[in-house]
Amino acid sequence: MSAGNANSLTSSGQQSIEEVSHPLSAEESVLSSPDTANADLSLLNGTPVDTSSPASSSSLVNRLQLDDDLNGETHDLFVSVDDPKKHVSTMETYITYRVTTKTTRTEFDLPEYSLRRRYQDFDWLRNKLEESQPTHLVPPLPEKFVMKGVVDRFSEEFVETRRKALDKFLKRVADHPVLSFNENFNVFLTAKDLNSYKKQGLALLTKMSESVKNVTGGYKLRSRPLEFAAMLDYLDVFTQKLGTIDRIAQRIIKEQSEYLMELRDYGPLYSSWAAFEGELQKPLKSVSECVTSCATALEELTDDMSEDFLPVLREYVLYIESMKNVLKKRDQVQAEYEAKLEAIVVRKEEKIGVPMDVEKCQDRMECFNADLKADWERWQNNKRQDFRQLLTGMAEKNIQYYEKVGQIVRSMYKSQV
Repeated sequence: MSAGNANSLTSSGQQSIEEVSHPLSAEESVLSSPDTANADLSLLNGTPVDTSSPASSSSLVNRLQLDDDLNGETHDLFVSVDDPKKHVSTMETYITYRVTTKTTRTEFDLPEYSLRRRYQDFDWLRNKLEESQPTHLVPPLPEKFVMKGVVDRFSEEFVETRRKALDKFLKRVADHPVLSFNENFNVFLTAKDLNSYKKQGLALLTKMSESVKNVTGGYKLRSRPLEFAAMLDYLDVFTQKLGTIDRIAQRIIKEQSEYLMELRDYGPLYSSWAAFEGELQKPLKSVSECVTSCATALEELTDDMSEDFLPVLREYVLYIESMKNVLKKRDQVQAEYEAKLEAIVVRKEEKIGVPMDVEKCQDRMECFNADLKADWERWQNNKRQDFRQLLTGMAEKNIQYYEKVGQIVRSMYKSQV
């Protein structure tokens, strides 16, 4: 059930970064060309590509279409997280979630799986994805312990918020044309017991990453490529914007909640007053019913903002941290390459050609750059879709709220005429 991990880095020659084509880019790839249908192909990061694998969406046309995303891409792997259950033992109390998988991929033994996983299993998966695919952006998980505004981690609100976040995490991994073929993802979706896999040591690429850190620990980049510097600048600005929006949204929710409490106290006053009035009894009861109905509408609006709007903001704050970590790893690979070049100059070695270790390091850097740029483009596309849907949905919910309130007030008025 191997998913084709990147265990080696193949040479991509002396091409510039701009000339390196990449199978994840939005442009049509050579992998989908009829002329290469039977070729022995591999990705820049060493991941083997079979003509039956989804290096291009065109190779999936004849497979069972289980789901469509906003771009109309065909999916052959569908995952979902639902049915949270609380488990209580003498040692601990925890929540498990049902993970359901439906697929037509040949590396799966069955077309459908249904297993239970807890949060630490998702955390294991994400760590393994980062270890084995260091050149790619791995989607974030929800925070482990504290979610702002939630105290009890076993409350229905907390569990449902986490379930939605875990479901989105798995769906993002399943939609990724490289991460979804990772062998650890396959294990997570199919293995009945993960304990034996969790006991395994660090992956080879993790050890390689540690060696890079040792080599480049005191080295400072001569210059970061402008496109990656621009990415960091964008992420810094985006973080500030999200932080400001989150603070304002939290304040709005707090004010709405306080107003809601006032409305709940306000409505019954008219109802109790009506008991002491004769001619005013009907209008007073109408006002009480109007206030109560308005309170219900406001509660729905506040819940929508807490459950739908805020989690997206927080997910993208975590996404930014993930992207910065990948950029940091890219800088480490570049620093290793520059350090090797400077070492050659210092030693003044006579060289007929570029030494193989330097060439391999350059290939690794170019691979990292190509993977990162492709994932950046994919992330930007997802971000545009997510926020377009989020903001449109928020606008619709506000329109519905004010239409409800208007209808409630009009009904009260008509009943008095």
